[in-house]
Amino acid sequence: MAKISFIGLGNMGGPMAANLIKAGHEVTVFDLSKPAVEALVAEGARTAETAHAAIEGADCVITMLPAGQHVEAVYLGDDGLLAALPKDTLVIDSSTIAPETARKVAEAAGERGLAFLDAPVSGGVGGAKAGTLTFICGGEAATFERAKPILENMGKNIFHAGPHGAGQVAKICNNMLLAILMAGTSEALALGVRNGLDPAVLSEIMKQSSGGNWALNVYNPWPGVMDGVPASRDYQGGFLVKLMTKDLGLAFDNAVKNQASIPMGSLARNLFQLHAGQGNEDLDFSSIQRLYRGE
Repeated sequence: MAKISFIGLGNMGGPMAANLIKAGHEVTVFDLSKPAVEALVAEGARTAETAHAAIEGADCVITMLPAGQHVEAVYLGDDGLLAALPKDTLVIDSSTIAPETARKVAEAAGERGLAFLDAPVSGGVGGAKAGTLTFICGGEAATFERAKPILENMGKNIFHAGPHGAGQVAKICNNMLLAILMAGTSEALALGVRNGLDPAVLSEIMKQSSGGNWALNVYNPWPGVMDGVPASRDYQGGFLVKLMTKDLGLAFDNAVKNQASIPMGSLARNLFQLHAGQGNEDLDFSSIQRLYRGE
């Protein structure tokens, strides 16, 4: 069992840290949200007043932060965590950030003799709670093999996508596709309902037909059609619109840098940005259904 420092206890990070505790690891947590910290302490975590205090004596440091600027602020500079960690500490960042930011942090970690892995996740809050997340890792093969036993306490599918930054590239491609699927599913459901169809019946028809996809099959965006998903609790919790918008921005920026054409990804970005600007940024991303319902 390892001594693990976990920093960032949001909708995803909290359940991930809880699964590490359940697996028997000694977990010290830090977050600016006191309720989030208290919830993990109730699960058996230790706590610290600062991020620097949280990493003392850690074999492994895991971060799950909102955006690249937060990752840079936590790790880099004279006051960053990398400067305080002893050589050979395993550092795993599961935030979804720009590939170049992951490479920047990885380079700084390497200069200090630290083993760094960018390991963004897929699977949503449900996957985080169930311990069935997909980890998409970028870094050296030896670091990946070292991190894998820890990641397996939080996930079911653990992939090594390639060198540093590769995990982030794969993740933003995945999330761009997810946004396209969710927007398309919402559009199809709205059209059917406008024509008098029952959304539950239409959903079942499409699930069993060629239109079936993850957003429709396990995360239906129409309220009341599927139990246990954000759409059936007024779109509370889950993967927030503002985070999907951020990820679509990462995909767009990457496409510009690599001269790649992403017409559908660009449209999805515009749709989610419009939806966020209408006061929905803190709702689950499946709330894009409201845009098609005129709410």
